[in-house]
Amino acid sequence: MSGAPRALVIGGSLGGLLAANALRAVGWEVEVFERSDGELSSRGGGIVLQADVLRAFEFAGLAHNGLLGVRSEDRIYLDGADRVLQRSRMPQTQTSWNVLYRVLRAGMPPERLHAGRTFVSYEQHEGRVTAHFADGGSESGELLVGADGVRSQVRAQMLPEVAPRYAGYVAWRGVVAETLLPQALRDRLARDFVFQQGDGHLLLAYLVPGEDGAVEEGARRWNWIWYRRVAPGPELALVLTDREGRPHGASLPPGAVAPANYAALLADARRLAAPSFQSLMEATEAPFVQAIADLESPRMLDGRVLLCGDAAFLPRPHTAGSTAKAAGDALTLAMLLNQRQGAPDVGLAQWEQLRLTAGQGMVMTGVTLGERLMGISSA
Repeated sequence: MSGAPRALVIGGSLGGLLAANALRAVGWEVEVFERSDGELSSRGGGIVLQADVLRAFEFAGLAHNGLLGVRSEDRIYLDGADRVLQRSRMPQTQTSWNVLYRVLRAGMPPERLHAGRTFVSYEQHEGRVTAHFADGGSESGELLVGADGVRSQVRAQMLPEVAPRYAGYVAWRGVVAETLLPQALRDRLARDFVFQQGDGHLLLAYLVPGEDGAVEEGARRWNWIWYRRVAPGPELALVLTDREGRPHGASLPPGAVAPANYAALLADARRLAAPSFQSLMEATEAPFVQAIADLESPRMLDGRVLLCGDAAFLPRPHTAGSTAKAAGDALTLAMLLNQRQGAPDVGLAQWEQLRLTAGQGMVMTGVTLGERLMGISSA
């Protein structure tokens, strides 16, 4: 790729790898910088597989076996006694964070992936961007992509006034090997995307591939989520305090939840959740929790620096669109830069206009869905 334009991607999770693979597909030299050491561990559960993700994979020529997820046929709503209140046919495919991450990471040459590099700041001069890192090193290129998530340090420099806004509720989550569940439960729900709507809370569960990507019966996992209202302040701080007594700002990863907090959740589940959901929670060895928040950036571009994925807009999980939005950001960016090879700034301006509209719409949809489902009003 001698003489190719060079892009610096900050963030080595799904958003960063989507952007990196898409830019490589149109001839860019791409370097990815991730603050964590080594490969990222699975920090998410299930993901509904959307068309934009598949298009991004195809565009970048990413090899996979075609079995990226588990198909569900119906959406069902349970009552507190496990009776089916409503059934609607709605076929879709569910995948998982680790399945997509492996495919995206395999698409990048290992020497282009730089772990343990914490981004600090950027500066620009005559169409070039220089990124500075905590280890004292610097890298330069024609483009810097801030794909470093909701706590983006790139956004902190570009838009210091923009920060996530807590939405008033959290998502408790877990993944469970299907073999750990009673056979009767597995047989009854295996082809369904399952919901239970409560007063100010919502439960859902669906099958995803196994940790190794397997989709065969007996090798898959159940992903469950319980959205619950939690007041800001001391109540939220307690939920986000880990098993060692350390506070966290937005989420706790698998294995970090305080046992007493999870015991309290299980006690509430015995009062509020259908038996199927109780079984899932009781079988979960490493639950995790995230505070639901909204984030909306007024712009995504500063010269040759841009924001992608959750660094720019954070839609609520009800949209099932966060990863798809990151894929759309990446795919649109690569296509426009390829079309505007002699005028990249024009392509970037067009990209920002398109993706601002997409991000704003998704955030608005997520807020509307969340407030309706949780019985919360922003008025």
